[in-house]
Amino acid sequence: MPDINSDIQYLKGVGPAYAKKFAKLGIYTIRDLLLHYPRRYIDYSQPYTVVSAPFDVDCCVKATVLQRDPDRRIKGGRMLSHVLAGDDTGMLALSWFNAPYAAEKLEPGTEYYFEGRVGGMMTRREILHPLVRTEAQVAAAPLLPVYGSTEGLPAARLTRCAQLALEYVAQLDDPLPPELLTRYRMPPKADAVRAIHAPRDTADAAAARRRLIFEELYILQLGIFLMRGHGRKITGAPMRELDLAPFWRSLPYAPTGAQRRSAEEICHDLCGQTPMNRLLQGDVGSGKTLVAAAAIWFAAQNGWQSAMLAPTEILARQHAANLADRLEPFGVNVTLLVGGMKAAEKRVALAAIADGRAGLVVGTHAVLTDSVVFKNLGLAIVDEQHRFGVRQRGILAGKANNPHLLVMSATPIPRTLGLLMYGDLDISILDELPPGRKPIKTWFITGKKRRDMYGFLEKQIAAGHQVYIVCPAIEENEMDSGMKAVKQYYEQVACPLLPGRRIGLLHGKMKPKDKDEVMQQFKAGELDVLVSTTVIEVGVDVPNATVMVIENAERFGLSALHQLRGRVGRGAANSCCILISDNEGEAVRQRLHFLCRTSDGFAVAKYDLETRGPGDFFGEAQHGLPTLHVADLVQDTRTLTVAQQEAKALLALDPNLAKPEHKALSDEVERLFATAGAMN
Repeated sequence: MPDINSDIQYLKGVGPAYAKKFAKLGIYTIRDLLLHYPRRYIDYSQPYTVVSAPFDVDCCVKATVLQRDPDRRIKGGRMLSHVLAGDDTGMLALSWFNAPYAAEKLEPGTEYYFEGRVGGMMTRREILHPLVRTEAQVAAAPLLPVYGSTEGLPAARLTRCAQLALEYVAQLDDPLPPELLTRYRMPPKADAVRAIHAPRDTADAAAARRRLIFEELYILQLGIFLMRGHGRKITGAPMRELDLAPFWRSLPYAPTGAQRRSAEEICHDLCGQTPMNRLLQGDVGSGKTLVAAAAIWFAAQNGWQSAMLAPTEILARQHAANLADRLEPFGVNVTLLVGGMKAAEKRVALAAIADGRAGLVVGTHAVLTDSVVFKNLGLAIVDEQHRFGVRQRGILAGKANNPHLLVMSATPIPRTLGLLMYGDLDISILDELPPGRKPIKTWFITGKKRRDMYGFLEKQIAAGHQVYIVCPAIEENEMDSGMKAVKQYYEQVACPLLPGRRIGLLHGKMKPKDKDEVMQQFKAGELDVLVSTTVIEVGVDVPNATVMVIENAERFGLSALHQLRGRVGRGAANSCCILISDNEGEAVRQRLHFLCRTSDGFAVAKYDLETRGPGDFFGEAQHGLPTLHVADLVQDTRTLTVAQQEAKALLALDPNLAKPEHKALSDEVERLFATAGAMN
């Protein structure tokens, strides 16, 4: 007899072949299936009449079967099954292709519930491939759960298996303390999971979701607090207050008020008894690196080393060069450490880090390796923090005795959501752009204007400027031929329409060394055009690039488009961004027109979150947080606030969740954060 932790193949109706399909959904055990919650429900309790059913919308219609026509073979060899149903208001035609058994089960004169997308005319509606349920089935379960599925795993089988898994639901441990259940009137875990898979009514489903959302956000907040060193009392890098004036005077331009304010906030934290945990947020081009330089200068004056982690080798090299200009006049030695260095160079760098000569180490993941030993690391900085999981940040912080941590992000997040998401991180925001930054004009066109646009690109190149062209896919997808695959685009569009121009190709499947080489060529002006996927999103400065073209712009969230747009406008010349899309959806066109009207990254982020949700906003698991299965960081902010308060209160009593009564809770924290690779 299997139990809740048994392999999914041992659940009745699964077996080894379907177990492989379930694995694609991250379902390996019966427990995993129980925790794979429905995305929505089909509500059979309020069916439409034939005439009242809305067109082109999935809905449920109750009607009586009037006649069943003989099956017939149609063009292409498919078998068509046809049934006519109706009620007092009109007729309903039901059709199935290659599914004769579906029609055969229907008895003339019997009433059924038919669910599907309604088409046809006013008094004769039609549904293709409807889901069918009897009166008895609807009475037993008025809400039919709909799950996220995968190819080769029929939705009906997944639903049936989820119902069979409920036999094991009583074996689920309840991680929430009993007093929380009482205080917020929430059902036990087993009852909530049973109700979310098989609710008696909409109120039952809502109560289950409310409980499971609270649990997920509560565990999320506990994990964030634990990994940010909740309860850590004393930093190993104490510093004293210093005046930043000498650093500001050394600059060839005046810093913005936001830069000064953020630097003062950071330096104040550096002088505290507990380690700094601060997030520095700033729109594209707002000058985060200068604020980081001020913090590094401050740490160096106090006798401490700093380390900056960048997501790519080219960005690490760029930071090292820029920071050397700012800091080496003060005697701060800047040392680069990246994977592509020669062995001899690496040995010299490691020695400088170990004996303290390296006042600042700038590098990629290479900085996280065991061979890197700091003499006295006091400040750890992570650039483009959404590119690194919490685990990587923890490794960097682990190379010293409770060092100060500064994480930087160019992805603007509305402040309230940022405070909730990042738990006990304080947040500094750069909400001003340095003077002299010219606004980037943004236009939205359809593919019909592509040739005209290429004429414009030719003029820009002739004037000595460079161009980015971004495509959302690497290889042509047969299921979606509308997406401009970057390889085909490079060969079939860019090269023919810009003959004689130097055009480079860049995508994520290239080796890191090859990617860096292409990017260096573009940066050095050896390429006129760079056709790329979004791998160029992270901040490499190419002041001579004045045009950003984004194909299939509807495929990106607005925040991602805004990030891409920020790759240009870094020099003295006027710059522009051209969004291309043939999508005729009104919501898509509104989003793209919105981007044309605003250059405020925080306004863009707010609009993106409201219209697309956090999944698209943050991108595929790029924010370093675990995958949430039922909670929504935007819609559930009120619950998130309460969950955060309760998590803080619990950790004040049991800082490491070490008490026996909190074992189930500790296990759930580890399980949730395993999806982000964060607890290892």
